[in-house]
Amino acid sequence: MISTGRSVPSTSAESARVQLDLSGRRLSFLDFGGPGQPLLALHGHFSEGQTFARLARELAPDWRVIAPDQRGHGESDRPADYSREGYIADAVAVLDHLGLGEAVVLGHSLGGVNAYQLAARHPERVLALVIEDVGAIVDDDLSFCLAWPDRAPSRAALIEELGESARYLGDAIREYSNGWGLAFHPEDMMASHKLVKGDHWDDWLATSCPALLVHGIHSDTLSADHAAVMMDRRPHTLLVHLPTGHTVHETDPDGFATAVSEFLASLAADAQVRH
Repeated sequence: MISTGRSVPSTSAESARVQLDLSGRRLSFLDFGGPGQPLLALHGHFSEGQTFARLARELAPDWRVIAPDQRGHGESDRPADYSREGYIADAVAVLDHLGLGEAVVLGHSLGGVNAYQLAARHPERVLALVIEDVGAIVDDDLSFCLAWPDRAPSRAALIEELGESARYLGDAIREYSNGWGLAFHPEDMMASHKLVKGDHWDDWLATSCPALLVHGIHSDTLSADHAAVMMDRRPHTLLVHLPTGHTVHETDPDGFATAVSEFLASLAADAQVRH
């Protein structure tokens, strides 16, 4: 495993980009640094680690946010597969590279499933979970992304062709040698999502570490009823509703940061009581 870039930046939540070489495949992540406890933040489909930059600033200096561009997204290479095992192995590789025995793991959508499956398979590595708007059963449809353009002659033209979807894809827009496009391939997102869909109740219920489940009231991905059942069935799980859609951390960044900060503060308080 080879890395480039500084792995521990300054205390001001300014990110350093680190590249890992995993058997010839690049896995890139942002390390927002600082003296705080580690929080691994896993984004959803169509996104990348940069989506958590504001949250990293809000949580510093108490928490050091590490945000990978998950396989096939952002600055990370396309893999041979998008298996559940592959995503989890990538997360473990980041923790291992940084010498982190355990961390709080936060995940949105795809990243949320990755987070609670990481906890299920490696419970000793996950101190607590923050799950943003994804359920224990995943059955939504991403086929709409196949209509997105591959390239456009300008950024403005690409945004026009993306239509309403453009507001969720700002960080993923790139200029390439042959025009403007996205930092992922829609067909890869479909392949990845096919392997995310399904019943994951066993993984959600496999652990009892503290967990915060954040639900967007207007979400078309996670219903209020399903979120309530997830909380009821799993011990030590707190449910918070915010007046957003699926991308809670982007639509209500202040509300999301407050909910996460209060949950993390409760972990510190519990640790003090135990000691």
